[in-house]
Amino acid sequence: MARETGRSTLSGIAAEAGVSVSAVSKVLNGRTDVAAGTRARIAALLRRDGYQVASRLGFGVVDLLIASLHSPWAEELLRGTVQAADEAGASVVVSTVDTPGGFTAWLNRATSRGTDGALLVLHLPDSSELQRLAAARIPLVVIDPPEEPGPGIRSVGTTNWQGCLTATRHLIELGHRRIAIIGGPEHLWSSRARLAGYRAALEAAGLPVAGELIRRDQFCAEGGRRQARELLALPQPPTGIVAGNDAQAFGVLQALGERELRAPEDLSVIGFDDVPVASWATPALTTIRQPLAAMAATAFRMLHAPGAGRAGTGEPHHIELATTLVIRESTGPPARVR
Repeated sequence: MARETGRSTLSGIAAEAGVSVSAVSKVLNGRTDVAAGTRARIAALLRRDGYQVASRLGFGVVDLLIASLHSPWAEELLRGTVQAADEAGASVVVSTVDTPGGFTAWLNRATSRGTDGALLVLHLPDSSELQRLAAARIPLVVIDPPEEPGPGIRSVGTTNWQGCLTATRHLIELGHRRIAIIGGPEHLWSSRARLAGYRAALEAAGLPVAGELIRRDQFCAEGGRRQARELLALPQPPTGIVAGNDAQAFGVLQALGERELRAPEDLSVIGFDDVPVASWATPALTTIRQPLAAMAATAFRMLHAPGAGRAGTGEPHHIELATTLVIRESTGPPARVR
């Protein structure tokens, strides 16, 4: 086997690992008849020295790490990843990872069996995780990073600021002047960008940014319902609500139903994501389309694009895909201007 200058021989790696050359060769070629712990140790040394370790599964594998699969949002990301993998003749291994311990457990498994790369959803690796990924020679791309990525981390997101500005402007153009927002958790980069877009639209229209109309909650239907109840109970309730995502918008519609109110006759509601069920709601949901499947497919292709870096190395590279306004039935002029 040809070797790059300075790369250890298989016998050198065997000596360092305290195993036979045969064991090293088995791991290099994806054989499974080596103990898991030994296999992980040998694979790490091989990758450190520039060898491409075959997957134990015998075919191309990319890992998708996501906190939960129980949402239409997650399903769209999974769909985009699988479609891109099919085009490349690869397979996707999906792991639910939402804690540092879970990430460590996944990395141990991935190092042992081999992987062509990792797609991390809403998870920005810390310095120690980056070092371990780099040592294992596992390239990564972050999808929808929770914070602005640092040097050497490749990522894919969407135009959150522009999307929420467009959503708010849509309500302003319909004649709304008292517009509320239900944002997502403050620690998320996307949440902060969407709130900034909302503020920018109001300020550009010469409208006040009222503190009582700015709410935050989790990106779920219960969060939207909880905040909508409080907004509807205000002495001067809003005539329109920009929700942080479609799930929150569904919660707003539920809160309206509890009061025997309707959208858009009593309140205009606009979401963010355009998950498939948005068009099935009653009324069908006006929303900002976030190209979730395309984001995942783009991230997959970035893993091995020309010049793609490894974890913790190279130049920062962040791609944002455009959002678009999808007008359906949940928005209209406020009652007083019909």
